[in-house]
Amino acid sequence: MAAKCTLAIDAMSGDFGPHVIVPSALEFLTRYNDCHLLLVGDQNQLRSLINQHSASANTNLEVIHTDEVVGMDEKPSLALRKRKASSLYRSIALVSEGIADASVSAGNTGAMMAMGRYLLQTHAGIDRPAIASELPTREGHCYMLDLGANVDCSAEHLFQFALMGSVLSEAVDGRQHPKVGLLNVGTEKVKGNEQVKLASRLIQEHSQLNYIGYIEGNDIYAGKADVVICDGFVGNIALKSSEGLARLMGRSLNVAFNQSLYRRALRWLAAPVLKELQELIDPSKRNGASLLGLQGVVIKSHGSANHSCFIHAIEQARAEVVSGLSQRLNDRLATMI
Repeated sequence: MAAKCTLAIDAMSGDFGPHVIVPSALEFLTRYNDCHLLLVGDQNQLRSLINQHSASANTNLEVIHTDEVVGMDEKPSLALRKRKASSLYRSIALVSEGIADASVSAGNTGAMMAMGRYLLQTHAGIDRPAIASELPTREGHCYMLDLGANVDCSAEHLFQFALMGSVLSEAVDGRQHPKVGLLNVGTEKVKGNEQVKLASRLIQEHSQLNYIGYIEGNDIYAGKADVVICDGFVGNIALKSSEGLARLMGRSLNVAFNQSLYRRALRWLAAPVLKELQELIDPSKRNGASLLGLQGVVIKSHGSANHSCFIHAIEQARAEVVSGLSQRLNDRLATMI
């Protein structure tokens, strides 16, 4: 990798747009001086916000003007045809043109997938990109894919996800022979639909995959697998259910510790433990999902990402660039498929 990695940031998309993204980008640059950020969007609005949050000019920050924004509810096919002057399209185009090493956006997921496939193409042997993200486990974390890009998947697609997830774990975490599990309604061989059963056979027959068989939902956080494979319909529901439970736990603890003076005192005593728990279950700490399978790094942030949440998404992009994930994925897939 070059001395500085260049990251293109779609500064206009998401629920909060530049009002969250600009200060997040500026704080990111205070932590990482090896990165150059390209803020893509309306230059007048972006420069005004930069001036409000930064007392001096930052040589690692550049604004690239665009006139349009892809709506969160726009159809992907329409966005691809009609929104080529948008901040989302331009941020991915900068990667395809070799100007940026990665793109980060909190925008329309479907539009990101459509634009990513059009501008970057997929790796040889990969039919569809998958959304992959890390989830906390007792052993540290695992990667789960797909998390919503493909609600209908064939057995072959699930097999391809297993290949990509295994390489992701190897590249980013340095794991040798990461354990791959296929999410199912039971661990017995007779369980599951025909699609999952066929995918299991395909994965098992591949000699370079460390396949441990079926795992159930409660096994994800136990750390039984380093890579968890499922279709996007199941994965998205599992992810959002987990995030909802994490928020419920956080709110419930706050209520419980504020019910009396005695409990508030206990909270003070338990503060270090509660902080560790919050770090573990807070979904914002793991924001930033990779559109795995594209010939370039594209990171999807939650649309409702707050300040710290969006910073993590930019950090995820940097980590994938530093690890050389895209090239390693391309090289490994060439030998595995």
